[in-house]
Amino acid sequence: MTNSVIDSSAKIDKSVKIGPFCVIGPDVEIGPNCILHSHVVIKGPTKIGKKNTFFQFSTIGEDTPDKKYAGEVTTLEIGDNNIFREGVTVHRGTVQDKSKTVIGNENLFMAYVHIAHDCIVGDNNVFANATCLAGHVKVGNNVVLGGVTLVHQFCSLGDHSFTGINTIITMDVPAFVKVAANPARPIGLNTVGMQRNEFDNDSINIIKKAYRIIYRKGYSLKDAIKQLHALNKDPNLALETFISSIERSERGLLR
Repeated sequence: MTNSVIDSSAKIDKSVKIGPFCVIGPDVEIGPNCILHSHVVIKGPTKIGKKNTFFQFSTIGEDTPDKKYAGEVTTLEIGDNNIFREGVTVHRGTVQDKSKTVIGNENLFMAYVHIAHDCIVGDNNVFANATCLAGHVKVGNNVVLGGVTLVHQFCSLGDHSFTGINTIITMDVPAFVKVAANPARPIGLNTVGMQRNEFDNDSINIIKKAYRIIYRKGYSLKDAIKQLHALNKDPNLALETFISSIERSERGLLR
Protein backbone atom coordinates (compact mmCIF):
# COMPACT_ATOMS: atom_id res chain seq x y z
CA MET A 1 0.00 0.00 0.00
CA THR A 2 3.02 2.29 -0.32
CA ASN A 3 1.96 5.86 -1.15
CA SER A 4 -1.65 4.76 -1.76
CA VAL A 5 -4.62 6.75 -0.45
CA ILE A 6 -7.43 4.64 1.01
CA ASP A 7 -10.60 6.07 2.52
CA SER A 8 -11.28 4.86 6.04
CA SER A 9 -14.81 3.72 5.07
CA ALA A 10 -13.59 1.36 2.32
CA LYS A 11 -14.09 -2.33 3.10
CA ILE A 12 -11.08 -4.22 1.80
CA ASP A 13 -10.46 -7.90 2.47
CA LYS A 14 -7.14 -8.49 4.22
CA SER A 15 -5.96 -10.70 1.33
CA VAL A 16 -6.16 -7.85 -1.23
CA LYS A 17 -2.80 -6.69 -2.63
CA ILE A 18 -2.55 -2.95 -3.29
CA GLY A 19 0.43 -1.53 -5.14
CA PRO A 20 1.79 2.03 -5.02
CA PHE A 21 -0.07 5.23 -5.85
CA CYS A 22 -3.59 3.76 -5.81
CA VAL A 23 -6.64 5.76 -4.68
CA ILE A 24 -9.61 3.99 -3.11
CA GLY A 25 -12.55 6.18 -2.21
CA PRO A 26 -15.46 5.90 0.21
CA ASP A 27 -18.17 3.26 -0.22
CA VAL A 28 -15.84 0.84 -1.98
CA GLU A 29 -15.92 -2.86 -1.10
CA ILE A 30 -13.17 -5.16 -2.46
CA GLY A 31 -13.42 -8.92 -2.01
CA PRO A 32 -10.75 -11.55 -1.35
CA ASN A 33 -7.58 -12.02 -3.39
CA CYS A 34 -7.99 -8.99 -5.63
CA ILE A 35 -4.84 -7.29 -6.95
CA LEU A 36 -4.37 -3.58 -7.67
CA HIS A 37 -1.00 -3.24 -9.37
CA SER A 38 -0.39 0.53 -9.24
CA HIS A 39 -2.02 3.90 -10.00
CA VAL A 40 -5.49 2.32 -9.83
CA VAL A 41 -8.43 4.58 -8.93
CA ILE A 42 -11.62 3.02 -7.51
CA LYS A 43 -14.55 5.24 -6.53
CA GLY A 44 -17.83 4.24 -4.94
CA PRO A 45 -20.37 3.11 -4.31
CA THR A 46 -18.63 0.11 -5.88
CA LYS A 47 -18.74 -3.54 -4.85
CA ILE A 48 -16.04 -5.84 -6.21
CA GLY A 49 -16.02 -9.63 -5.84
CA LYS A 50 -13.05 -11.95 -5.48
CA LYS A 51 -9.88 -12.51 -7.55
CA ASN A 52 -10.17 -9.45 -9.76
CA THR A 53 -6.97 -7.91 -11.13
CA PHE A 54 -6.57 -4.21 -11.95
CA PHE A 55 -3.57 -3.00 -13.92
CA GLN A 56 -2.06 0.46 -13.84
CA PHE A 57 -4.12 3.55 -14.58
CA SER A 58 -7.45 1.73 -14.65
CA THR A 59 -10.25 3.93 -13.29
CA ILE A 60 -13.17 2.02 -11.83
CA GLY A 61 -16.50 3.34 -10.53
CA GLU A 62 -16.05 6.92 -11.70
CA ASP A 63 -18.96 9.35 -12.16
CA THR A 64 -20.37 9.26 -15.67
CA PRO A 65 -19.81 12.39 -17.81
CA ASP A 66 -23.35 11.99 -19.17
CA LYS A 67 -24.98 15.43 -18.88
CA LYS A 68 -28.10 14.00 -17.25
CA TYR A 69 -26.06 12.80 -14.29
CA ALA A 70 -26.43 15.29 -11.43
CA GLY A 71 -24.46 13.65 -8.66
CA GLU A 72 -27.05 11.09 -7.58
CA VAL A 73 -25.92 8.01 -5.67
CA THR A 74 -25.46 5.23 -8.23
CA THR A 75 -23.47 2.02 -8.13
CA LEU A 76 -21.08 -0.34 -9.87
CA GLU A 77 -21.13 -4.08 -9.24
CA ILE A 78 -18.27 -6.33 -10.36
CA GLY A 79 -18.24 -10.12 -10.01
CA ASP A 80 -15.27 -12.48 -9.75
CA ASN A 81 -12.09 -13.28 -11.70
CA ASN A 82 -12.14 -10.30 -14.05
CA ILE A 83 -9.01 -8.72 -15.51
CA PHE A 84 -8.87 -4.97 -16.14
CA ARG A 85 -5.77 -4.09 -18.14
CA GLU A 86 -4.04 -0.73 -18.50
CA GLY A 87 -6.21 2.37 -18.70
CA VAL A 88 -9.60 0.63 -18.53
CA THR A 89 -12.46 2.93 -17.46
CA VAL A 90 -15.77 1.77 -15.96
CA HIS A 91 -18.49 4.24 -14.92
CA ARG A 92 -21.32 3.85 -12.44
CA GLY A 93 -24.99 4.03 -13.48
CA THR A 94 -27.61 6.77 -13.68
CA VAL A 95 -30.98 7.11 -11.99
CA GLN A 96 -32.62 7.37 -15.41
CA ASP A 97 -31.93 3.64 -15.84
CA LYS A 98 -31.48 1.19 -12.93
CA SER A 99 -28.84 3.30 -11.16
CA LYS A 100 -26.13 0.69 -11.65
CA THR A 101 -23.53 -0.69 -13.99
CA VAL A 102 -22.98 -4.45 -13.69
CA ILE A 103 -20.03 -6.62 -14.75
CA GLY A 104 -20.19 -10.39 -14.30
CA ASN A 105 -17.40 -12.95 -13.99
CA GLU A 106 -14.31 -14.09 -15.89
CA ASN A 107 -14.17 -11.13 -18.29
CA LEU A 108 -10.98 -9.80 -19.90
CA PHE A 109 -10.88 -6.06 -20.58
CA MET A 110 -7.75 -5.27 -22.57
CA ALA A 111 -6.01 -1.89 -22.57
CA TYR A 112 -8.11 1.29 -22.85
CA VAL A 113 -11.50 -0.42 -22.91
CA HIS A 114 -14.36 1.84 -21.79
CA ILE A 115 -17.57 0.60 -20.14
CA ALA A 116 -20.05 3.45 -19.83
CA HIS A 117 -22.88 4.06 -17.38
CA ASP A 118 -25.68 1.52 -16.98
CA CYS A 119 -24.02 -1.19 -19.08
CA ILE A 120 -24.72 -4.83 -18.21
CA VAL A 121 -21.86 -7.21 -19.06
CA GLY A 122 -22.22 -10.97 -18.58
CA ASP A 123 -19.56 -13.64 -18.13
CA ASN A 124 -16.52 -14.94 -20.03
CA ASN A 125 -16.29 -12.08 -22.50
CA VAL A 126 -13.17 -10.70 -24.20
CA PHE A 127 -12.94 -6.98 -24.95
CA ALA A 128 -9.91 -6.28 -27.14
CA ASN A 129 -7.94 -3.02 -26.96
CA ALA A 130 -9.85 0.28 -27.18
CA THR A 131 -13.29 -1.31 -27.36
CA CYS A 132 -15.89 1.17 -26.10
CA LEU A 133 -19.46 0.64 -24.93
CA ALA A 134 -21.76 3.66 -24.79
CA GLY A 135 -24.37 3.90 -22.06
CA HIS A 136 -27.08 1.28 -21.46
CA VAL A 137 -25.40 -1.41 -23.60
CA LYS A 138 -25.98 -5.10 -22.79
CA VAL A 139 -23.38 -7.75 -23.57
CA GLY A 140 -24.24 -11.42 -23.02
CA ASN A 141 -21.86 -14.28 -22.28
CA ASN A 142 -18.85 -15.62 -24.23
CA VAL A 143 -18.79 -12.60 -26.54
CA VAL A 144 -15.58 -11.52 -28.30
CA LEU A 145 -15.22 -7.88 -29.33
CA GLY A 146 -12.39 -7.08 -31.72
CA GLY A 147 -10.09 -4.12 -31.19
CA VAL A 148 -11.63 -0.65 -31.50
CA THR A 149 -15.17 -1.99 -31.58
CA LEU A 150 -17.58 0.86 -30.79
CA VAL A 151 -21.11 0.11 -29.60
CA HIS A 152 -23.91 2.70 -29.69
CA GLN A 153 -26.04 3.29 -26.61
CA PHE A 154 -28.92 0.89 -25.84
CA CYS A 155 -27.59 -1.83 -28.18
CA SER A 156 -27.33 -5.46 -27.11
CA LEU A 157 -24.92 -8.23 -28.15
CA GLY A 158 -26.16 -11.80 -27.75
CA ASP A 159 -24.28 -14.75 -26.29
CA HIS A 160 -21.34 -16.05 -28.35
CA SER A 161 -21.47 -13.16 -30.82
CA PHE A 162 -18.26 -11.81 -32.34
CA THR A 163 -17.12 -8.47 -33.75
CA GLY A 164 -14.25 -7.76 -36.10
CA ILE A 165 -11.67 -5.02 -35.68
CA ASN A 166 -12.93 -1.43 -36.12
CA THR A 167 -16.56 -2.50 -36.05
CA ILE A 168 -19.19 0.20 -35.43
CA ILE A 169 -22.42 -1.25 -33.99
CA THR A 170 -25.64 0.77 -33.98
CA MET A 171 -28.22 -2.05 -33.76
CA ASP A 172 -28.66 -5.29 -31.80
CA VAL A 173 -26.51 -8.31 -32.67
CA PRO A 174 -28.12 -11.77 -32.22
CA ALA A 175 -26.45 -14.61 -30.38
CA PHE A 176 -23.76 -16.54 -32.33
CA VAL A 177 -23.57 -13.95 -35.13
CA LYS A 178 -20.31 -12.42 -36.41
CA VAL A 179 -20.37 -8.78 -37.50
CA ALA A 180 -17.74 -6.46 -38.95
CA ALA A 181 -17.18 -3.14 -40.76
CA ASN A 182 -18.48 0.41 -40.39
CA PRO A 183 -21.40 0.33 -40.25
CA ALA A 184 -21.49 -3.22 -38.96
CA ARG A 185 -22.91 -5.95 -41.17
CA PRO A 186 -23.41 -9.68 -40.50
CA ILE A 187 -20.64 -11.84 -41.96
CA GLY A 188 -21.64 -15.30 -40.74
CA LEU A 189 -21.67 -17.35 -37.55
CA ASN A 190 -19.15 -17.65 -34.77
CA THR A 191 -18.79 -21.39 -35.34
CA VAL A 192 -15.23 -21.39 -33.98
CA GLY A 193 -16.52 -19.93 -30.73
CA MET A 194 -19.28 -22.52 -30.61
CA GLN A 195 -16.78 -25.32 -31.09
CA ARG A 196 -14.49 -23.92 -28.41
CA ASN A 197 -17.45 -23.82 -26.04
CA GLU A 198 -18.23 -27.47 -26.85
CA PHE A 199 -21.50 -27.08 -28.73
CA ASP A 200 -22.34 -30.36 -30.45
CA ASN A 201 -22.63 -30.67 -34.23
CA ASP A 202 -26.42 -30.83 -34.11
CA SER A 203 -26.58 -27.46 -32.33
CA ILE A 204 -24.11 -25.86 -34.73
CA ASN A 205 -26.01 -27.17 -37.75
CA ILE A 206 -29.39 -25.97 -36.48
CA ILE A 207 -27.94 -22.50 -35.82
CA LYS A 208 -26.66 -22.46 -39.39
CA LYS A 209 -30.21 -23.15 -40.59
CA ALA A 210 -31.54 -20.44 -38.28
CA TYR A 211 -28.99 -17.95 -39.62
CA ARG A 212 -30.11 -18.63 -43.18
CA ILE A 213 -33.74 -18.02 -42.18
CA ILE A 214 -32.91 -14.63 -40.67
CA TYR A 215 -30.29 -13.45 -43.17
CA ARG A 216 -30.63 -15.35 -46.47
CA LYS A 217 -34.28 -16.23 -47.18
CA GLY A 218 -35.71 -12.74 -47.58
CA TYR A 219 -38.38 -13.14 -44.90
CA SER A 220 -39.72 -10.21 -42.95
CA LEU A 221 -38.47 -10.36 -39.38
CA LYS A 222 -41.93 -11.36 -38.14
CA ASP A 223 -42.17 -14.25 -40.60
CA ALA A 224 -38.56 -15.27 -39.96
CA ILE A 225 -39.27 -15.60 -36.24
CA LYS A 226 -42.24 -17.85 -37.03
CA GLN A 227 -39.93 -20.02 -39.12
CA LEU A 228 -37.43 -20.19 -36.26
CA HIS A 229 -40.08 -21.45 -33.87
CA ALA A 230 -41.13 -24.07 -36.41
CA LEU A 231 -37.49 -25.14 -36.71
CA ASN A 232 -37.41 -25.59 -32.93
CA LYS A 233 -40.10 -28.31 -32.86
CA ASP A 234 -37.59 -30.53 -31.04
CA PRO A 235 -36.31 -27.93 -28.57
CA ASN A 236 -32.63 -27.07 -28.87
CA LEU A 237 -30.98 -24.88 -26.23
CA ALA A 238 -28.69 -23.08 -28.70
CA LEU A 239 -31.61 -22.30 -31.01
CA GLU A 240 -33.66 -21.06 -28.07
CA THR A 241 -30.79 -18.73 -27.17
CA PHE A 242 -30.69 -17.46 -30.75
CA ILE A 243 -34.46 -16.91 -30.89
CA SER A 244 -34.52 -15.19 -27.51
CA SER A 245 -31.77 -12.75 -28.49
CA ILE A 246 -33.85 -11.73 -31.52
CA GLU A 247 -37.18 -11.47 -29.72
CA ARG A 248 -35.65 -9.35 -26.94
CA SER A 249 -34.27 -6.81 -29.39
CA GLU A 250 -35.41 -3.30 -28.55
CA ARG A 251 -33.15 -1.14 -30.66
CA GLY A 252 -33.69 -3.13 -33.85
CA LEU A 253 -31.92 -6.16 -35.25
CA LEU A 254 -28.74 -5.82 -37.28
CA ARG A 255 -29.64 -7.44 -40.63
